[in-house]
Amino acid sequence: MFKNILVPVDGSPTSLSAVGTAAAMAAAFGASITAIYVIDPYPFTGVGADFAYGQDQYLKAAHAEADSALGAVTKRLDGSGTVVNTRIIESHTPWRGILDAAEEAKADLIVMGSHGRRGLEKLVLGSVAQRVLTNAKVPVLVVQGAEKLD
Repeated sequence: MFKNILVPVDGSPTSLSAVGTAAAMAAAFGASITAIYVIDPYPFTGVGADFAYGQDQYLKAAHAEADSALGAVTKRLDGSGTVVNTRIIESHTPWRGILDAAEEAKADLIVMGSHGRRGLEKLVLGSVAQRVLTNAKVPVLVVQGAEKLD
């Protein structure tokens, strides 16, 4: 039924819960997994003359964080027999990067974690999962992780 499952990760326990769910589904359907980490390439737009230096430091740190998160995915799936591809995606909005990556990878399912934010916190921080659910062209499975707020 599913051939390629896209799993966006951010290094949180919630996203690793989604990896576990995706691994079980990949094993059941003989699917591969594409794990991605989305980085905003220009978070400091318009901050002045120190922009270039700050931008370089930010990108190095963001790529190191992405490598760490994606490394945790490959470590978790090591020995599972599932084919795992990892990619770092650059996008100004994580949800758009996820959807573009799903299309590019020809993913037929997105499995992602949700932090379960509600109320003002959700309004201020937004919901990546909500945007993906609203705009995806493929099925989306949202996994509630340990960080879910009651």
